[in-house]
Amino acid sequence: MKPRAPFLQSVWAILWKDLAAELRSRELFSGMFIFALLVIVIFNFAMELDVATRRSVTAGVLWTTFFFAGTIGLSRSMAMEKDRGSLDGLLLAPVDRAAIYFGKMLGNLLFMLLVEALILPLYSFLYNQNLFNGGLFLVILLGSLGYAAVGTLLASMSIQARTRDLLLPILLFPVLLPLVIGAVKASGGYLSGAAREEILPFLNLLLTYDVIFLSISYMLFDSVIEE
Repeated sequence: MKPRAPFLQSVWAILWKDLAAELRSRELFSGMFIFALLVIVIFNFAMELDVATRRSVTAGVLWTTFFFAGTIGLSRSMAMEKDRGSLDGLLLAPVDRAAIYFGKMLGNLLFMLLVEALILPLYSFLYNQNLFNGGLFLVILLGSLGYAAVGTLLASMSIQARTRDLLLPILLFPVLLPLVIGAVKASGGYLSGAAREEILPFLNLLLTYDVIFLSISYMLFDSVIEE
């Protein structure tokens, strides 16, 4: 029996595998970015609102865009592993199953953050609103981490189903509800210049959500992926 590889080395190897595969194919990132771009363009033309009203819905529009685009990324990320047969190879490799989870989760998080980094200036241009706000960036990081944590676990659960593309959003969106509330409220607070005391409860909600679902995913991934 081969000895298990060091945990962090295994995580990095799995993350690098996903990055190298994406650099060759450019399927995942391009699909996420184009979808996100289409969503904000559609919102721009569908909501013919005055400037003040547009600013009030910015947080909701942003997170709707991020989560929908992220769902495409989660679904394709695990589907490519299954379709190429590389998932079986990962499970047979002498690595901790948790390292597989964290490698995949970090890859999903990185792709999501890259899409968000491109969408923010485009949104600022289309909606004529300055989104370069340090507090907003913190919320995006915390919200994206929680999304990637729970999304990677649920994508692994649904990968064996024939209707996986339909099943994943059905499983994912109800679980995301606390994250959506925290992310939208905290983002809206920073963009409107609300007091720190008003925003802090929602930041705490995001932090708590991230810790809980990272812990749950760490404990359950081995059982989930075996099924």
